[in-house]
Amino acid sequence: MNVREMIPWGRSSQSVSPFNGDPFLSLQREMNRLFDDVFRGFDTPGLAGRFPAFGTSWPKLEIADSDKALTVSAEVPGMEEKDIEVLLDDGALTIRGEKTSDSEDKDKQFSEHFYGKFERRIPLDAAIAADQVSASFKNGMLTVTLPKAEPSTTAARRIAIQPGK
Repeated sequence: MNVREMIPWGRSSQSVSPFNGDPFLSLQREMNRLFDDVFRGFDTPGLAGRFPAFGTSWPKLEIADSDKALTVSAEVPGMEEKDIEVLLDDGALTIRGEKTSDSEDKDKQFSEHFYGKFERRIPLDAAIAADQVSASFKNGMLTVTLPKAEPSTTAARRIAIQPGK
């Protein structure tokens, strides 16, 4: 065997085939592919892209705003009310809890069931009557009713400025 035959470059006597197509279109396609590869997964960190339950958007919420109250509904299938905590603090509603596995099966190779802790914090821009807030739980649906506080009926009043002493 000749040493020249072992060198991978320069053995072919064939010339490079002429490029057929628009070079700018080819460049654009290549740049799009590169950017798609780089930015893939930024909107869904970690496992959230493959398993939506692991993202920050679990439990799924529905918020209704009426003149008298805000109603927040959360889907928490497979959970019980004792596993969920609802807090109203610092102008925000917090729903958190933990879903635990009922059985320990070490033979599972793959599972899409969600187990673990979760927390959703919903900022509230309306004044809430905190002493009248209620929550109910039925068939995996948590509903929190937040009655709006009555607007203050005190009229503006003039405050006299005292001269300095």
